[in-house]
Amino acid sequence: MARSRSDFLPLLPRRNARLDSFLKRNTERALYERIRTYEPCVVVSDVINKVYMYAVLSDERVYLTEFPPRALTAALRLERVRDIELVNDLPDFLSSKDRERCQHIRISYIPERPAEKEHDWLQREKRAGLPPVAPPSRRASHCPIRTHDLKGHPADSWWKKEELHPVMKTSRSASCPDPETLGLPRIPLPHPLPPSPPSSPPEENLKTAESRQVTRRIGSVLTRLLRRDRADSREERDAELHLYVVSQTSTLYLHLQSCWNSFVIKSTLLLDPVYRRRSTPSSDSISAERTAHLFAQLSSELLQDGTTVENLYLLLQELRTAAHRNVTLRRLFWRSGEAFVFLVQTLEECLHGCQSLSRVYTTDQLLLSTLIVQTLAIMFRETEVEAARSSLLFANRGALISRLLLAFICDPGGEKQSRGSASDSELQALLSEYLDAACSLLSELLLLGYETRRCFPGENFVSVSWILGVLQPHPHLLPFIRHQAQQLVLVLSDQNGSVLSPAQSVLLFQRCRLLLACLQYSNQLAQHLQLNFREEFRFAVTPSSAEEKLQPRYPICKPTVRLVQRIVTLIQRS
Repeated sequence: MARSRSDFLPLLPRRNARLDSFLKRNTERALYERIRTYEPCVVVSDVINKVYMYAVLSDERVYLTEFPPRALTAALRLERVRDIELVNDLPDFLSSKDRERCQHIRISYIPERPAEKEHDWLQREKRAGLPPVAPPSRRASHCPIRTHDLKGHPADSWWKKEELHPVMKTSRSASCPDPETLGLPRIPLPHPLPPSPPSSPPEENLKTAESRQVTRRIGSVLTRLLRRDRADSREERDAELHLYVVSQTSTLYLHLQSCWNSFVIKSTLLLDPVYRRRSTPSSDSISAERTAHLFAQLSSELLQDGTTVENLYLLLQELRTAAHRNVTLRRLFWRSGEAFVFLVQTLEECLHGCQSLSRVYTTDQLLLSTLIVQTLAIMFRETEVEAARSSLLFANRGALISRLLLAFICDPGGEKQSRGSASDSELQALLSEYLDAACSLLSELLLLGYETRRCFPGENFVSVSWILGVLQPHPHLLPFIRHQAQQLVLVLSDQNGSVLSPAQSVLLFQRCRLLLACLQYSNQLAQHLQLNFREEFRFAVTPSSAEEKLQPRYPICKPTVRLVQRIVTLIQRS
């Protein structure tokens, strides 16, 4: 039975007219358009003790504002988040009725610290030969605060003890504790070095040179020790932000998880110069009206009868590039609906028809199918709050999702039966690229399944289990999942010492998320993986091997290592 539009409201953020008006008036348009959701909740942190506030989530930060709203302040940046989890407890400060309905969200993150330039005294001594200058003392009479994207509205909030560049107010809120009470870190200064001695006579030049060499070695050791000490200190001082949402139907946790996943993927990919150039909007920003006009024109050409394969490929390339750069276009894609249906149908004709009849792949089919799957994966990112997307995907109990799932799963061994002008190695490379894209798309669909599982707890509808259940009868599901596991083993067992690129790191993260879902939500797939990969995962797939392959500076590094740990634990179960 088809669902009405009101049935999808639990997936969408609930609107509050007063807060929405406040955000619209007091934030820059760029920030307002990036706000995913907001929820009232009880906030607990190092400096906030059970205060009823609004948590406001954008695609880069978690903000907090008073109830009713007066100032918007950044609580944390998503790039510093370590983990987001639901805590199964009954908060004693809530009433008995509210305890049962409460969702306790715990966000672990690395707090921002003031720049500790005082520790670099060795370098200053080298440059100037002068003792270090003591930094100005903190003003204990003021509370550190910082506003973000506000239009001239002062902030009197008091929860940002870790801001890098605090702004001091001449008058502070009565709720603002003293900096000493906040435990603001006071960085101890090293003792000043003695002034440089006078020039040595010529006969002491050799001793002086040796002494300087020893000093440089000592300085190098001290610098490394100081850096390690600061790193260890930061590890020990990880902070937590607790949000208690008194509602069983709240979607804040889902949006936090989704937004964090999108952020680590996007920020990692942006470290690739090629991806950054392709994804960064041009300096001439396009208005929403102009974007709508261009999308309507592009989709009209896509849906036109008689379009050749070459023209279709070029139009899809244009659509994919535009979607990379413009989230407004991604929302328009779901609002039209016709383009999504057309792409699903085209994918069915490209791969599903090919497999059911001759099971022969051609170069054109693989190229076009890869482009379609890549485009669809992009369309799913950062559009979970789009009502039209939910209405389209959940209509007729997920009929379109079912068609999409059954269309893009293919036989990884298909290149062995391939024919055409291309060489076997070229077809193998094209099929491998398609399978990578299919893994990314399935990862996005599983993320949708995690969202709906919590919003519709009484129904098994478009949950992760439902998605894997739709795929279960597919004749190529087991070979497809086996290929994804083999690629994970291949990457992590490679001993050549090379690290993964940003795009390869994101793909590794998505493969891990896919395999973890198989182990958690499908007995058939879990047994298949445990039977075929237990030994490989015991010796090759380990958290340490993942750490060796991932750049520590990649935001996706730590989440991937945690996924690997969970996969290894589940696959070793008897």
